[in-house]
Amino acid sequence: MKKSTVEEIKERFDNDVERFSDLDTGQLTTIDANISLELITESAKRIVPQATHLLDVGCGAGNYTLKMLSKSPNLNCTLVDLSKPMLDKAKERLTEESNVTFKCIQGDIREINLEENQFDIILAGAVLHHLRDDNDWETTFTKLYKLLKPGGCLMISDLITQDTEALTEYTWERYGDYLEALQNKEYRDKVLAYISKEDSPRSLNYQLNLMKNVGFKAVEILHKNMCFAAFGGIK
Repeated sequence: MKKSTVEEIKERFDNDVERFSDLDTGQLTTIDANISLELITESAKRIVPQATHLLDVGCGAGNYTLKMLSKSPNLNCTLVDLSKPMLDKAKERLTEESNVTFKCIQGDIREINLEENQFDIILAGAVLHHLRDDNDWETTFTKLYKLLKPGGCLMISDLITQDTEALTEYTWERYGDYLEALQNKEYRDKVLAYISKEDSPRSLNYQLNLMKNVGFKAVEILHKNMCFAAFGGIK
């Protein structure tokens, strides 16, 4: 199947801002979304307790940045997303936060020029599964590594596969059952169809090994439930 283009992905998220802004109802297709959000932000705070600069990659409506600010309120925040409506919503929500210094950048993290060794924390929530071939994954992870200060961390919450095809099939069956229980079979088919067209997830092992290969001194698994995981690396 031909995968969605960047423009097609952008268009889908342009039209789904309000749903993704609601942590109680907008993240139900992501198993343990709130657990993973808590784990990666609290872990980032503990890894870099004196952090001053945050980068939120594929920030959406700002959920991850807002959660991080609830723990480390004095961060200087940079938010990147393809979708202008998502960024506008994130800006609106962040403006309500007192004394928050932030900037929003519309674009693809693979193409945006940012200063290296600038960030203490990089958050990537439900975004890296849009990467495609090995080169795309390798160059993007290398870029994120270079953007971090020494001692900084990249924390990820994302859709994943298994290394063994039979187990990938099994976890997707379980995930399909979860979706059907949320609503119905039509909903199951709809979500699995757009994942098949839009996403190219890789296994947890693949991503942890890639982190090590690009230079991260330590990698950590925080949580895994079927085809979703929260994990990270420390520079």
